[in-house]
Amino acid sequence: MIEYVDEGDVAVLRLAHGKVSAMDMELCEAIAERFRALATDPARAVVLTGTDHTFSAGVDLRRYLDEGEPYVRRFLPALADAFRAAFELSKPVVAAVNGHAIAGGCVLAACADVTLMADGDGRIGVPEIKVGVPFPRMAVEVLRYAVGDVAARRLILGARTHRPRDAQAVGLVDEVVPVDELLPRAVEAARSLAADVPPDTFAAMKAQLRREALERTDRYADEEDAVTALWSRRATDGWTADYLAAVTRR
Repeated sequence: MIEYVDEGDVAVLRLAHGKVSAMDMELCEAIAERFRALATDPARAVVLTGTDHTFSAGVDLRRYLDEGEPYVRRFLPALADAFRAAFELSKPVVAAVNGHAIAGGCVLAACADVTLMADGDGRIGVPEIKVGVPFPRMAVEVLRYAVGDVAARRLILGARTHRPRDAQAVGLVDEVVPVDELLPRAVEAARSLAADVPPDTFAAMKAQLRREALERTDRYADEEDAVTALWSRRATDGWTADYLAAVTRR
């Protein structure tokens, strides 16, 4: 599900789960496990990328609809845990967005310290509200941290996906690079972040920057019951099924 390539002092993680690395419970658990293991890995920095023309297409909606409420109750905590593990890692993380990064895929990319995206037809954004479901609090805080409150509001409520240059303009992407240069540039950026600052100093500053987002996530943990209830309702009332049918026809 996640390929690991050792680039010396940089660990390259490649999402490789099905055709589009859709986020199901197993992939979420693998992401959380891998990022937590990286805390003691010899690598000083991390690059996260995808396979072919997709970074991650977001939540596996077909499985969600097939398995319904019992799956929702197990999946949502795993999804939030995957985001948190990536967001909390004290080492430099660079996202190399090689193509589509939709909904949860966009949030996962936003967990990074630096986000690079390949120029081309790939799209990135959070259309979750059109799916009919809210994000877990952790995802909301990741987006607020990544782009600021105003831009996060516009991204979440606007529910649009953006091409690379537009994504850079709204703050989701730090730099747009030619597709054949994406991974080398990402490894170079990760290595530079690790080399220019002592590891303990980088870890301390990163923790300071992200502290409020994590504290708010914990403070508003009681929201998760309402989030779970809405996901459970959408699994059976037809809204998400209709959305999926509509986007599949395009």
